[in-house]
Amino acid sequence: MTGTAELNVDEGPRRPATDGSAERPVDLRNRVRDAHHTGEATVAAQLPPDDGPDRPDTPDRPPEPDDGPPAEEPAGEYLAVDEPLLAPRAHRPSDLLKFLGGLFLIILVFVLAQVAVSTTTGIEKDITVNADRIPGVLSKISALVSSIAVLTVPLAFAVERLIKRDGLRVADGVLASVLAYGVSLGVDWWVAASAPEEIRNALTQFPPGGGETLTDPVHGYLAPVIAYMTAVGMSSRPRWRVALWVVVILSGAAELINGNTTPLSLVLTVLIGWSVAYGTLYAIGSPNIRPTGQHLMIGLRKVGFVPSAAHLAPPAPGGTRRYLVTQQTGPLLDVHIIDREQQASGFFYRAWRRLRLRSVAVRRSPQSLRQALEQEALIAYAAAASGARAPQLVATSELGPDAAILVYENVAGRTLDDLADEEVTDAVMASFWASVSTLHERRIAHRRLTGESLLVVDERTGCLVNLSGGDIAAGDLTLRIDVAQLLTTFALRIGPERAVAVATDVLGPTRIAEALPLLQPVGLSRQTRGDLQRMTKERKTAAQALALKQVAAGERTQQQAEEDIAQAGEDLLARIRAQILQIAPEAPLAPAKLERLKPKTLIMVVALTFAAYLALTTIRPDQFKVSQMNWAWASVALAASASSYVAAAMSLTGFVPEKLPFWRTVAAQLAGSFVKLVAPAAVGGIALNTRYLQKAGIRPVQAVASVGASQLAGLGGHLMLLFAFGLITGSQTNGDLGASRAVIIGVLSAAVLALVVAAVAPLRRFVVTRVRSLLFGVIPRMLDLMQTPRKLVTGFGGILLLTLSFTACLDASVHAFGGGANVTYAAVAVVFLTANAAGSAVPTPGGIGPVEIALITALTVAGVPATAATPAVFLYRLLTFWLPVLPGWIAYNILQRKNAL
Repeated sequence: MTGTAELNVDEGPRRPATDGSAERPVDLRNRVRDAHHTGEATVAAQLPPDDGPDRPDTPDRPPEPDDGPPAEEPAGEYLAVDEPLLAPRAHRPSDLLKFLGGLFLIILVFVLAQVAVSTTTGIEKDITVNADRIPGVLSKISALVSSIAVLTVPLAFAVERLIKRDGLRVADGVLASVLAYGVSLGVDWWVAASAPEEIRNALTQFPPGGGETLTDPVHGYLAPVIAYMTAVGMSSRPRWRVALWVVVILSGAAELINGNTTPLSLVLTVLIGWSVAYGTLYAIGSPNIRPTGQHLMIGLRKVGFVPSAAHLAPPAPGGTRRYLVTQQTGPLLDVHIIDREQQASGFFYRAWRRLRLRSVAVRRSPQSLRQALEQEALIAYAAAASGARAPQLVATSELGPDAAILVYENVAGRTLDDLADEEVTDAVMASFWASVSTLHERRIAHRRLTGESLLVVDERTGCLVNLSGGDIAAGDLTLRIDVAQLLTTFALRIGPERAVAVATDVLGPTRIAEALPLLQPVGLSRQTRGDLQRMTKERKTAAQALALKQVAAGERTQQQAEEDIAQAGEDLLARIRAQILQIAPEAPLAPAKLERLKPKTLIMVVALTFAAYLALTTIRPDQFKVSQMNWAWASVALAASASSYVAAAMSLTGFVPEKLPFWRTVAAQLAGSFVKLVAPAAVGGIALNTRYLQKAGIRPVQAVASVGASQLAGLGGHLMLLFAFGLITGSQTNGDLGASRAVIIGVLSAAVLALVVAAVAPLRRFVVTRVRSLLFGVIPRMLDLMQTPRKLVTGFGGILLLTLSFTACLDASVHAFGGGANVTYAAVAVVFLTANAAGSAVPTPGGIGPVEIALITALTVAGVPATAATPAVFLYRLLTFWLPVLPGWIAYNILQRKNAL
């Protein structure tokens, strides 16, 4: 819905401003225009009362008396502001950040309470000794005064808010205080019932006088008071903020002196109240105080403009709001509003980019609203002085304490994103390159040369907009990133050939060649990275569909179709590099080092930390019953586990027609044991094997087909072995064992599921489409393998050996704890094939948790005592999952250094 805000402005005599501002009385009245003909909602603009820092500044005007209606003023002309109604509440990222920061500090308090026992105990003793020196009468008086004040100040503030008709803030504060009280009760219960003794001793103590009841870990009234005062926004009012902290400090000091609390308890109380308040504000939203178009009109009048209407335009990058303002006399204005909420948006993404990339690749964000205003103004003036085609900045102003405006002359045109491909002419691109070259000569970097920042004025002229993210005195690397970004932006629209040719004509081959090492996704904007991925996926999907039709029609051979698909899936950046090398063969090929922290490094650190934590918390020595373990059978289980990696290498190499280094393939399978820590086993193994084959020189389509063929063959072998061992188990026990019934039930369930899929048309089409795309590459690979029987024997032999190795490891683990007499090898095979598959279906890293539960349950059902099944499963998981982690990490790093992964 669109609202039209009406401002009745009595301008008085017009005169030019001599000091950069214009003093004019502004009369804002509640008026509603008839919206019958337009069908639009009409919102009467009324300037809110001056209500402290959380309200935008109001124009200078004589105050009106509180006890009577406003005096009538002559009617002026109406100013229409066409904009959507702002949401009454906003979820501020800053509130979320403060909430998360408070949680981190609360956790830190608990850690300190458990670790720094001697320090906390010493502080408590020092406070007790010094408190004895204070007269008892004085401590009682201070406790009484602080108790009254800590309740009086919030009540007085609530009355003040209600008088100023700000009841929503009071309601927010009441909700936050109730939640804080509930959290306090929960923490009190946890500390008293199940917290470690160190934490209990640090947060509680026996009161003086020989009381038998411990003090509360969290103050039941102080935490709600802090939550209330924080939620109602007292921190933005200096006087109330000082009063709050004075009474909080007095109350805390009185409680410490009287022995009713501990220092860490006071800190925890403040943090709980603070965190709950900001968590509540983020969950329900804070009252929206972002300036609207009405405030914008008032701000423009204060800096000497005479606006007549405004229209909300599409936002600039970063969420900056833009208004197109029509003046009574003068050109159209393009006004940008920057506020604190817009500054806080995208904080986590910017923090990650700043952590991951070097400082030259990431622009540092301004620390304050004033700095943001000055930074954008400086870039705009510098760009205009350089002679580049860019909008002219004509004025800046603060719009209250939480917003500012930048007024540009409007440049009519359409952005590059709004143009059709045929409208992107060489002349327009040359105009943009000329402006970028002019900026770079003055060491000015744009840093945001995407389609939304390229405004096409006519068929031959372009204008650079959205310079707010730019840099002055930029280094060579930053300028080269600009060139790489603009090259990629144009190549996405008209192809790498024309993009590189036009850029070379304007900048010359040398400057284009210098940008080649920067043509890497990590150095480009987020929008461009998404466009590159989408283009590659679309091209590859279209090529696969066309290849399927051509192969079916006999127009192309299978090999030619695979070559077409591989060519279509080639990265656009690689095509740009190839085009640059044709123009400048001497261009440097090595990519520039932009990353400070690579994602794989972070994943490895997280994986190792996760592994250490799980190993310490889930695997305990008492569960193994080492004293009762048969070491001979444990050695057999270890040997069976080691042989599984040889079997896995055989199952992979057997489905790849090309020759692979066998022991390097074994190392790749060992590296997969490390990858399982951060991904489900099947997903991590498929991704790792596909990447390994690609690094071995196999084309991506063929690599995916080989891994797919191996997985399909493994699935078929798994089902056949399950059925075979189920029949063997049933015959050995005259059909009385439940495992054989489970196999039959599973087969029948799969058959019913297949019938349902075949009967339901949408499901049938979905499955057929996925299977056709999979079999498109798998079947030709299988046909190639049939010409070399040795490969097939290796592949299927590896699948059989892999299953037998894991079964042997589990069987030997059962024997190691004396449970082998209760179950046969065939029954253990059925247990492994069913329970391991069921547990792995839950998408946890490595199947941690579900696999153990499923195996223990299945072994118990098969007749193994729980006292033997539990340690046997833990031994099996130790040998097949936990023990290979460190060797897998070593193999992973070695293969990466050898460029094999």
